[in-house]
Amino acid sequence: MEHQEQISKLTLLLLYLTSWQEKELGNMTQRSWKGYDFDVLNQLEEDGMIAQSKTAKLVYFTQKGIETAKKIREGLSI
Repeated sequence: MEHQEQISKLTLLLLYLTSWQEKELGNMTQRSWKGYDFDVLNQLEEDGMIAQSKTAKLVYFTQKGIETAKKIREGLSI
């Protein structure tokens, strides 16, 4: 696995592990703070894993991002 791909996967996992759910416009959304490298966050957004807030320091998970983060977490052997 390429170094940058590993960084993206680990960043997605860290975002997921530090995320929380909030109700927004009647729907539950999964959010996390965007305290990570902006190039990696931009790539995760391009890959359809997250959406970045333009007005807050938050990211929103897509369903694809949640499912991918769960698969990464399941694949870890700690």
